Amino acid sequence: MSIEIKGNGNAPVPGERRKPVPIVMARGPQEYTPGDQELPVQLTSLVDMLQWAQNWARSKSVWPLGYGLACCAIEMMASAQAHYDLSRFGSEVFRSSPRQADLMIVAGTVSVKMGPRLRLLWEQMPDPKWVLSMGQCANSGGEFYDSYYTVQGVDTIVPVDVYVPGCPPRPEALIEGILKLREKIAKQGLKVRGEEEIGV
Repeated sequence: MSIEIKGNGNAPVPGERRKPVPIVMARGPQEYTPGDQELPVQLTSLVDMLQWAQNWARSKSVWPLGYGLACCAIEMMASAQAHYDLSRFGSEVFRSSPRQADLMIVAGTVSVKMGPRLRLLWEQMPDPKWVLSMGQCANSGGEFYDSYYTVQGVDTIVPVDVYVPGCPPRPEALIEGILKLREKIAKQGLKVRGEEEIGV
């Protein structure tokens, strides 16, 4: 008798649909805070408070893996320069080894030949780990969507937590995506008021 195990514990399976996160839309610029659109969580026990403290610490120091594949990588590099200063948010340390990173930013076109290597790098990253898909080519194939060599979205290979649209997206959009990911990490495993727990 053999048992097939999908994922490990809370690790999502690629291609699996996740529960949508409830979002509160701002009515104007005065109500908009970058990376803060989800409903607040409720802390009802000591375990929830400890989970929140652990999530808070993780969300403030997200180390990305330098994984640029095409023109979006130039925008990713620009976001770390002094003009945009990604180091304000604790994410300036672009690691060269997947064993030292916890965020994979897929910036650019993923070809069929690059797919297995991308999956291997993702598997070498320690848990907990997250994936940010940057640009239309990584999100859905972009302008190469009907090509024989382009993957139709990186979410067919690895589970994606945040999508940043654009061709290429500006550095501000990448910073907004990282702020959104930080919010999701801070609320992971906790219950939103009136909702069930959020899984990232």
